[in-house]
Amino acid sequence: MQRFNLGSKSRKRALALLAAATVIVAGSAIAARRALASDHQDNPLVELNPSLDMTDVYAFPGATTGRIALVLNSWAFLTPAQTPTTSFDPNLLYQFKIDNNGDAKEDLVIQVQFSGTGANQTVQVWGPIAPPVSGAMGNTISTGTPSVTGAVNTVLGTASGIQVFAGAREEPFFIDLETFFRILPDRKPSTGPLGALPDTPSAGSFRTPATAVDFTKGFNVLSIVVELPATMLTAGGTPKLGVWGTISR
Repeated sequence: MQRFNLGSKSRKRALALLAAATVIVAGSAIAARRALASDHQDNPLVELNPSLDMTDVYAFPGATTGRIALVLNSWAFLTPAQTPTTSFDPNLLYQFKIDNNGDAKEDLVIQVQFSGTGANQTVQVWGPIAPPVSGAMGNTISTGTPSVTGAVNTVLGTASGIQVFAGAREEPFFIDLETFFRILPDRKPSTGPLGALPDTPSAGSFRTPATAVDFTKGFNVLSIVVELPATMLTAGGTPKLGVWGTISR
């Protein structure tokens, strides 16, 4: 879990760079039974069920001072042809989990769920609220009234309060994935062209910046973006937050 100090301008500028570290936690935290998600298809369950595939979690300064933006991406490697017909899974619960007292346990959650499919799909967002159930098994949906509701692919909410966008966006992650899978072959998919890559067990085999291939270029993801005042997440005046994400049934 990455910790962010929202009281420091230099820390704020560093959030976007540090957010990738959150991805590792997102993958490991949800490896527990029934908390199903992954980062970029590194789990057989999500390879067979791509709607469960959590690719990345990001946290960075919002559009104006004092605001924070949280991003949870899913559905790795959507092609432009697949994107218009791919929806968020209405049977899943997407959650941002926030630790604001340094004990590595969620004190607040932002819960996101979808209704319907296709162009008429809608999103409901609860929170930030105290988690109905905390811990690895804490995947119970709130019974309260959603904070924000509306259509996907639309900016919802208010610029001074909670704003939400849920929809397709270009994959922001840069990685020479072909070389990565050669060096760490246990992470390769079990099927498809990436699964057939020969192994090269040396970190020195990474291609130079001039020859590296951004494998994710041209692919899309389904993105959930929540921007809100940082004071809605901090507690007792502390500027530090831990942020991670889960996708579960």
